[in-house]
Amino acid sequence: MTDEKKKKNLVDAFLTLENEDLCRRFLIDITTPKEFKDLSDRFDVARLLYDGKTYEKIIEETGMSSTTIARINRTLHYGEDGYKEVLEKINNKD
Repeated sequence: MTDEKKKKNLVDAFLTLENEDLCRRFLIDITTPKEFKDLSDRFDVARLLYDGKTYEKIIEETGMSSTTIARINRTLHYGEDGYKEVLEKINNKD
């Protein structure tokens, strides 16, 4: 199976998740505890950047390095807009 097909299968699996509990359980099953924490940390940094927090404030709040924050910021601004779209949907739910 090609890498692209494997990626599509994973995306398709995420699209079947119907609620928060199932999504959480799937993430726990598919990732190691460290991977799950790393993903949640990265998303938290993206949220803080999206909300306009400074690197210094994000470092203070999360303990993440400025290099990691810069990578996430670059993806937030020049990536596929996945972070932005998800964050906008979350903000619109409130």
